[in-house]
Amino acid sequence: MPSPPPPPVPQKLREMLEDYPEHIERLKEALDEYAKKIFHLMPFDGAIWAIEGRLETFYSEARAELQAAEASGDVTAIELAKAKKLLMGRARSKSTGGGMLDLDGLWNYFETNKYAFR
Repeated sequence: MPSPPPPPVPQKLREMLEDYPEHIERLKEALDEYAKKIFHLMPFDGAIWAIEGRLETFYSEARAELQAAEASGDVTAIELAKAKKLLMGRARSKSTGGGMLDLDGLWNYFETNKYAFR
């Protein structure tokens, strides 16, 4: 049985991060890496952990960008960095409107391919 393709980046996250295609690519890379060493006992959970780890990195990077912008005093850069930090915080959130709230597509991927991960 051929291996399935790596898990997809959840649709909600792709939509939220559409202005940051490099972040979507980095999420894809995290899932691609995860697919190489998949956690066979709980593959869906492992994929979530891979995504959460990368989203935490995005949030930390956005926080650092905001600190740098504040240190520069550039009002435009500060506003852009604040908006990015807010977006990255929402992307990692599991509450209403959060990027980690709608994982149905990811769940469906693992259900469809469940026999490949045994």
